[in-house]
Amino acid sequence: MATRWHGPPVWFHGDVAAGNLLVRDGQLAAVIDFGGTGVGDPACDVVIAWTLLKGESREAFRTALRVDDGTWARGRGWALWKALITLRGALDERDAKGVAAWQHAVEEVLADATPLT
Repeated sequence: MATRWHGPPVWFHGDVAAGNLLVRDGQLAAVIDFGGTGVGDPACDVVIAWTLLKGESREAFRTALRVDDGTWARGRGWALWKALITLRGALDERDAKGVAAWQHAVEEVLADATPLT
């Protein structure tokens, strides 16, 4: 896959994950933990499409983001990277729940039928 961000640099969170999202009354209320914030390619913030969402929710997220195919594909690559390194950590810590969650994320990335550009 050969895709790059050709747009202007934009702010990104860098670690959009379930633990960094605060929900109140079923709606997103806040995003926390800005330690990975930077400026550049927004693809890293698309990771939650595979680590948190699935099916219709993932499609609704993609539609709402209005990102191009390359950004979506890079986000999928970021999701695989994050899932694999976090899975490794969960295995090292013998964290059964973490292992299951990150194995599921790897499976979601690999099962995604979205064509890669």
